[in-house]
Amino acid sequence: MRVDAVYENAHVITGESALAVLNGRVVALGEEAEELSARRRVDLGGAYVVPGFHDAHNHMAWYGMGLDDVPLSGCRSVEEVYDAVARRAAELPAGSWVIGSGYDQNKLAGGHPDRHGLDRAAPGMLVRLKHTSGHMTVVNSAVLDRLDLAHVPVGGDVVFDAGGDPTGLLREQAQLLLRPLTYPTPVESVVRGLDRAGQQFLAEGITSVQEAGIGGGLVGETPAELAAYQLARSRGVLRVRSTVMVAASVLHELPDGAGFGLDLGLRTGLGDDWLRIGPMKLFADGSLVGRTCAMHSPFAGEPENRGYFQVPEDELARTIRRAHDAGWQIATHAIGDRAVTVVLDAYEAALAASPRADHRHRIEHCAVLQPAELTRLASLGLIASPQGRFVNELGDGMRAALGEDRVPWCYRLRSVLDAGVVLPASSDRPVVNGAPLPALADMVRRRTSTGAPFSPEEAITPAEALRAYTYGSAYATFAEDRLGTLTPGKLADFAVLSGNPLEESTMDELRVLATAIDGELRYEAP
Repeated sequence: MRVDAVYENAHVITGESALAVLNGRVVALGEEAEELSARRRVDLGGAYVVPGFHDAHNHMAWYGMGLDDVPLSGCRSVEEVYDAVARRAAELPAGSWVIGSGYDQNKLAGGHPDRHGLDRAAPGMLVRLKHTSGHMTVVNSAVLDRLDLAHVPVGGDVVFDAGGDPTGLLREQAQLLLRPLTYPTPVESVVRGLDRAGQQFLAEGITSVQEAGIGGGLVGETPAELAAYQLARSRGVLRVRSTVMVAASVLHELPDGAGFGLDLGLRTGLGDDWLRIGPMKLFADGSLVGRTCAMHSPFAGEPENRGYFQVPEDELARTIRRAHDAGWQIATHAIGDRAVTVVLDAYEAALAASPRADHRHRIEHCAVLQPAELTRLASLGLIASPQGRFVNELGDGMRAALGEDRVPWCYRLRSVLDAGVVLPASSDRPVVNGAPLPALADMVRRRTSTGAPFSPEEAITPAEALRAYTYGSAYATFAEDRLGTLTPGKLADFAVLSGNPLEESTMDELRVLATAIDGELRYEAP
């Protein structure tokens, strides 16, 4: 047999020294691969080969388009935020939008920016600053004056100061008040964002992603968002395999008893290896670092604040039941422990009324997971989809919100695996740095950015972290039959690393040297 390529002189994670590719799939490993005739032979110089990384929860278009925003993640005071806004405003014509993203009030001296500071920084401009979580936004007075503050959507709120005036902070569903000014995003802008994001993903060894919400809701960019993905693919700029989660708000009852879904009866599973419809995406609650997620007990230091749901609890249960009955896989965002309880109740009721084997329904983030609820999650066959990098970048803010006694329940990994649940890995990019290699280290070390241990008993091994970021994520979207491992018959998607990812002591030194999809190198480090 003559194959398309043999990648040799390698340390393949399976233990072999070579990998052969034919028609985009792995066909042989080790000595068998080395002995094959090939159109092309690639000497990897002793580098390590792992399955391509698979991000099970990210926001690719949001990230790619946000590369043009004023970067605020490095700011450590509100004054630094205002200075960054002022610098960008000075470059733009009067009346322009100044968009910033990535600020975290937990890391800023002075807390949240406010409209008065933004008014001073950018007079005559329209200013919007997106919180790193995506669950809140601060706007200036010029934007506030254009909003219908008398009709705040259910599941959100406008924050007021002690004098009864709005501060400019819009939380959760209140961000939808901006829609008449900002929505929909032009399809061409989405395509450009996908292209820019994909280039970065390939440089990080990512070959597959799951887009956590398109078409509507807080994270959707346009009702034509799937068309943007198709257009990107037709132009050759959808650079990584993409499974898209469809916002629950765009699903509806179909005629003739066809169920709950999209027009034409489209639902989970339609598509191919490059672009597929995945789960329905539903938001139960909000953000932990923003202190809006639904908790059983109040946030630390805020005895009156237990967060809230983004939709009424009975509506949440009805939506889950309708989507389950219609055959959808469901991915529900739930961060607070009360939200997790309510979502578990809804899944349990849906499965009791209409049993379905291998449904793989998910709880996205599943951030505050009490021991009894972990047992329920496992018994129902659900998947928890946490983000290992959060412990590093957001851990100090999460600890402040929870208090020390609830930290052991937060973003659990070891306990999930020990309960027999398949663990995927993801970033929620651009909420945090989405590169898999530092995330692998965070899953192993469980330390915050200030070096503080964060429930270290939830740490997992390098091998378990790697499996989560490859096989586990593929499993979470019914793709483990073709992705997630480098075995004959699987798609030849892999990352070439500078060292051994199973050695904890050298994880910080790892670099991505190359990335391949379908056995073709799509990225090579300069």
